[in-house]
Amino acid sequence: MFVGEYMKSRIKPSMIEKFQQIRMKNLENEYIHPSFLMEQRLLDAIKNGNRTKALNILGSINRDQRPKLAQQSIRSLKNSLICSCTLFTRAIIQGGVQPEKAFNLSDTYILEIERIEDYHELEQLEYSMLDHFIHVLKEEEKLPYSKTINRAITYIHDHILQHLKLEVIAKHSYVSASYLSHLFKKEVGVSIVQYINKKRIEESKYFLLHTTSPISEISSLFRFCNQSYYTALFKKHTGITPKEFREKHTNKQTS
Repeated sequence: MFVGEYMKSRIKPSMIEKFQQIRMKNLENEYIHPSFLMEQRLLDAIKNGNRTKALNILGSINRDQRPKLAQQSIRSLKNSLICSCTLFTRAIIQGGVQPEKAFNLSDTYILEIERIEDYHELEQLEYSMLDHFIHVLKEEEKLPYSKTINRAITYIHDHILQHLKLEVIAKHSYVSASYLSHLFKKEVGVSIVQYINKKRIEESKYFLLHTTSPISEISSLFRFCNQSYYTALFKKHTGITPKEFREKHTNKQTS
């Protein structure tokens, strides 16, 4: 059995029939979906952060009739906007936005799409959504390093309490571990391990100041192999031990 025949046998007959019905209806109504070329131009404009071009292309696409994606017009529009949101998300990821950040933005807008029940408000939301996605992309570009290093740093910050392996960070930065290690040292001036340790020391200060957790627990929380190593690194970066840091600031607050 050919692959095509096998796949056809796996598809429900009702779905094949519905596909044919929709296809014939669109032909009768002379309805054609927005061209793939127009869609690609829109995604390229978003990926490159070209707000004006992206908004103009979206406007051109929306001047044509939207596809019918549900029986109720409001539901059909919501489905169309969810499709747009998915495309916008992929475009800014390709443009350099950290995937988790892009997906969180997408989740936020999909919930907003589901919340709104006014047709005109939904139509306007698509444009403000596009504007916001490009804004996030632009903000990402303002970070001081290359997109690869910015992705790596964002991942480190988001997972600072987890076990951070070079291979995993590199995977989320879309490069090899050896290349990321070389590039990170070149751009940031320190190794990834040194950067992670410094970041963990900085983050641990909050727990020293605002909790009564034992220093051994704070050391363990930030994945240092033992309290002695944490203390030595803390003193190297700050000039004092974690205990001295806590006592110094506690005395200031008391005074």
